[in-house]
Amino acid sequence: MASTCLQMSGFLLSCFGWIGIIIATATSEWVVTCRFDITTCKKMDELGTRGLWEDCVLSTDLYHCRSLTDILLLPAYIQTSRALMISASILGLPAILLVMMSLPCINLGSEPESIKYKRSVVGGVLILLIAICSIIPTVWFPIASHRESGLVTFGYSLYAGWIGAALCLFGGSMISCCSGDSPEYSENRYYYSKHRAAPSASPNHAKNAHV
Repeated sequence: MASTCLQMSGFLLSCFGWIGIIIATATSEWVVTCRFDITTCKKMDELGTRGLWEDCVLSTDLYHCRSLTDILLLPAYIQTSRALMISASILGLPAILLVMMSLPCINLGSEPESIKYKRSVVGGVLILLIAICSIIPTVWFPIASHRESGLVTFGYSLYAGWIGAALCLFGGSMISCCSGDSPEYSENRYYYSKHRAAPSASPNHAKNAHV
């Protein structure tokens, strides 16, 4: 029962984490280059945000966004962050489906439990890989932006990425750990123990037969 609850909890955490990663990938407010509540920015005429896909600036009460379409001119940290976040978002679909089909409450015909066990392990490993792919850009991006343009603060897209990565990390760990021993291994271990116990009764049986 405890293993089932852990597996269900890990599945739900992974789903919410994947949604957070998708939000972080699709939105562009990763870092805020300047805003009104920052003392050093109050005298500046422009307030701006930066993300994976566009740079936006609020100037003279108008919001202007410039799409980052020229891949050859983009910094390496933006291109790498894009690739990792897109990979994490796409990889989440098969990972979530694998874990969902391995839940104890879902039965796909008369398949053996060993298949569900293997599917659960693979899904948990994929979710952990998603967490790693999203942790790297969400940590690297603000550091590289600070080095490039100076003062930056964290935007909501970055928080969504951090929360999503943390949920996938915990969820994938719970799914991988609560799978337990493979059913095939458990059955073989039981058979082996029973087979070894059989010779211990044979001397008495032989003695009784002789008497």
